[in-house]
Parts: sequence; C-alpha cells; structure tokens
Amino acid sequence: METQDKFARTFSFEFFPPRTPEAAGKLKTTQETLAALNPDFFSVTFGAGGSTRERTFETVIDIREKTGIDAAPHLSCMGALNDEIKNILATYKDSGINRVVALRGDLPSGSVGYGQLRYANELVEFIRQETGDHFHIEVAAYPEFHPQAPNPQSDMKHFKMKVDAGANSAITQYFYNPFAYYRFVDNCEKMGIDIPIVAGVMPIINCTQLRRFSDACGAEIPRWILLRLQEFGDDRVSIRKFGIDVTTELCEELLKNGVPGLHFYTMNQSEASVEIWKNLGIHKRER
Repeated sequence: METQDKFARTFSFEFFPPRTPEAAGKLKTTQETLAALNPDFFSVTFGAGGSTRERTFETVIDIREKTGIDAAPHLSCMGALNDEIKNILATYKDSGINRVVALRGDLPSGSVGYGQLRYANELVEFIRQETGDHFHIEVAAYPEFHPQAPNPQSDMKHFKMKVDAGANSAITQYFYNPFAYYRFVDNCEKMGIDIPIVAGVMPIINCTQLRRFSDACGAEIPRWILLRLQEFGDDRVSIRKFGIDVTTELCEELLKNGVPGLHFYTMNQSEASVEIWKNLGIHKRER
C-alpha cells in the first residue's frame, strides 16, 4: 500500500443515464445535492454495446453545465466499430470533456459480434493513438477478480495490460473486505503497476438489490453482513442504518490505510452517499 500514499486523494460519484423524464428530474436533484460536496468528478455509465450513448452524452454535458463539476463518460468497445469510438471521442474532446472511463463493456442481449476492439486494454491504446494525452483515462480494477477471469493470475495480467496501454488511474469494483483491496494493491506493486487505485464504494440500502448486483459482478458479500441483512427481514430502516454504518466503517478503514480516493456508486440517489460522506467528516471539503 505504500505507493498509494503518494497520490493525491480524489472523491467521485457515479450515475447512470436516466430513462424517463421523471428519472431525469430526480437525477438533476441528486447531482445538485452531490455537487455541493465538491467532488473531483462525476462519472456516467454507458449501456451494453453503447445502448445509452446519446443519454450518456446528454447527462455528461448537463452535469458540466449545471454543476461546474468535471464529468467522465464511460466508454466501452464491445459491439462498437473503431470509427464510432473515434467520433465519440472527438465529440467529447470538442465539448471540453477531458476524462473518460474506458471499459470492455458487454454486448446487448441478442447481439452478435464483438466489434473491432475486444478488450479494455485495446480501447485504452486506441484512445491514446487517437487523442494523445488529452484524456485522463480511468480503467476498472477487480480486487476480488473479474467474474469471467479464468484465474487470479490472468486477471492481474490483463489489468497490467490496461495500465501499460496508457491508463492514468483505476476505479475498483465495490467490495466489503478491505483486505481484498490491500492484497490487490500489493500484487500491483509487485508487478510494477504505479497508478492510483481508487476504491469503489456501494452504500448498502437494499438487501435484494445488493445480492442481485453482487451475483452479476462477482463482488463478495461477507457472510456476517449477509446474515445481519437477512435478520432484518423487511425492516428497511434497520437495513439502511446497518448498511450506512458498515459502509462508513469500510471507508474509514480504507482512508486510514492510504487509499487514494473513494468512488461512490450512487444508483442515482444522494441520501446514503451524503450520509456516509458526513460520517467521514469530509462534507466541507475544499479542492
């Protein structure tokens, strides 16, 4: 963990593009609330195969215009042609966007073919070839290893390939075992990987939703947390209080041990993230 101490600490929040006018209004309120915390940036997800491309762009531009906070669009290569990616990059560059989150992504259901680029390291390399150093490139990291990786060694190898291709920093999948993160960072150090690895944080507010997400992305819910959540049954107030406490303690542990930042997966809601932020004593943060 020693190398992570030297990096400037960043805080950020993630949104997904709204699908309805009602959801757009809710997101506007959420982003205004979180902008008051003065984060380093917001990120906006990109649907499978670019299915939310226009809404991602609209959301990113709206964030920049309405809050003045930097916005980082997610960009995936799965199912996209190189010319399409090139045009997207040019549009973001012309719009003053200088940070992107480069991902392999997933194919939409029923799609055939991967596109010209198949892996995130190829996308990172393509972005560098097309735009030089214009973009700060974030990539994904998996402390508990990617669910599709055949083994941990292969996953670490692929992560290093993304870094070697030109990634500036990484954001992890969410996790609740800090030692998985520490071990991942130690392995990175042994491989000569020297970029900030920001911890992804998922506030716990809904047990069913958390289990569904975790099954899909391979994030482990520690047994003691799962048993406590199940014990609460349908008591949403107790689940939320317990979840906020657990997530706050995780963040405190990570910050104490030199994590170079926290990235909150907000699910387009502000309340839980704000409460954790205040528990951590960073609600009046200046940049």
